[in-house]
Amino acid sequence: MNMKKIQKFVEPQITSNYEGEAGAYIAAALLSAKTLDNKLITIHPNVKFKENLQKIALAGIVQDASCEFVTSGSVTLTERVLEPKELQVNLSLCKSEFIDSWNSLQLGYSAFSTIPATFNDYLVSYVGQFVGQATEQSIWNGTATNGSFLGFQNLLSASVLVAGATDVLPARTGSVIDSGSITAANVINKLGNVYNTIPSAVYGKEDLVIYVGNQVGKNYQTALGGNANQSGFNTQMNVGEKPFNFQGIEIVVCPGMSDNKIVAAQKSNLFFGTGLMSDYNQVKVIDQADITGDLTYRIIMRYTAGVQFGIGQDIVYYGAY
Repeated sequence: MNMKKIQKFVEPQITSNYEGEAGAYIAAALLSAKTLDNKLITIHPNVKFKENLQKIALAGIVQDASCEFVTSGSVTLTERVLEPKELQVNLSLCKSEFIDSWNSLQLGYSAFSTIPATFNDYLVSYVGQFVGQATEQSIWNGTATNGSFLGFQNLLSASVLVAGATDVLPARTGSVIDSGSITAANVINKLGNVYNTIPSAVYGKEDLVIYVGNQVGKNYQTALGGNANQSGFNTQMNVGEKPFNFQGIEIVVCPGMSDNKIVAAQKSNLFFGTGLMSDYNQVKVIDQADITGDLTYRIIMRYTAGVQFGIGQDIVYYGAY
């Protein structure tokens, strides 16, 4: 029998009123979201209330030399507000179920790569996984409703609808805005329309990527697998994973994205904000046995989270507007 790091049974370390280092636990929970864990967007970890995102565009700053100081070129300042939303988890968990799980973990039967030091750590880590999943969903398709925050899809759609000179660019086929369902039969064409809409000033930037959800990613893999008349990528047909790359631009799969959505943007132009040092943050595990007699734990987690984009005209969005 192949055992993991700890071979013997260890009694769970339980503290009736436990309050951990909130910032560290919240960081671990939020960063379990795939988009954040893979650093696919820029993370601002210490936004206490709100932060002004300023991006500066310079033009014509180099001119012929002169004896006097002459202001040259132009400076365009783009500013948006990143304001993380206050969120919370209030959860009651049955003690017996989780002690059994903890005992199995101590004996090595677990998917944890690092075994939590205490039973309280284990409970917080368990809840943190679900916080990470919820955060991933909100980052992309979140709404301004209870338990969520406004995600990129809604922010980008709103900007596309304004259709101003500084707003997000909709994917186009020629002069017509492109949208609709994405299938294995048309995914390459749809990605091509996004690619063709990318501004020349953005094309070639090192951190430029194409974001897709699971459904678009699966369809792209299927398309590269070929069909009865085509042998697919490197004549591999349906064998092996095909490169997530389109015309030299990396494709990244974000589970939180909805079906039939594509975003082309620089990682440095999409922002996630939270306040790891905020006084609002809180992580507690409360054993109810000595308070109400219930064989339960109450898990309390309070944190902030939100997203925002920077320069709209540097982003291409494919989706329902």
